[in-house]
Amino acid sequence: MKPLLLVDGYNVIGAWNVPRAEHLSMEEARERLLHLVADYAGYSGEEVIVVFDGHYTDRTTRSRNMRHGVEVVFTKHAESADNYIESVCAAAPRWRPVRVATSDSTEQTVTLGRGAVRISSREFLMELEQVRSAGRGRMKEEKVSRGDIFSRLPPHQQAIFDRMRKGED
Repeated sequence: MKPLLLVDGYNVIGAWNVPRAEHLSMEEARERLLHLVADYAGYSGEEVIVVFDGHYTDRTTRSRNMRHGVEVVFTKHAESADNYIESVCAAAPRWRPVRVATSDSTEQTVTLGRGAVRISSREFLMELEQVRSAGRGRMKEEKVSRGDIFSRLPPHQQAIFDRMRKGED
């Protein structure tokens, strides 16, 4: 089972300078964050759940769906993202590593008490960028497209397959 990362979506957006600098609507900021988190999840190998508050909405039910390989949860009316995150932390097996990205100090204390590791929203945003940059660097070093298996073979095996393809063996 993969390590679990729970992200308080609006809390991270609130700590992020990009939406203000680029005058993004809340919907655009959510989409941009989800793309970054999906990219991050691909490199980190963690299962990621991004939770958005529905606390002040008229939403009668909680919604959960997968977007770009990341689970996205919108809580229902009278349920905060903090409540949802706390319940997931409490339900996680003790042997499963759980991290929570939020800058809400009360939430950090509660999740620490439930065995999760906390990371502030700003630290998480820096980690997003670092992991993304490192992943790009690895792809450039390999100079391989993701689907090109042949180029990943050792040269002597490439020569064998090349001879077979030409009908020489």
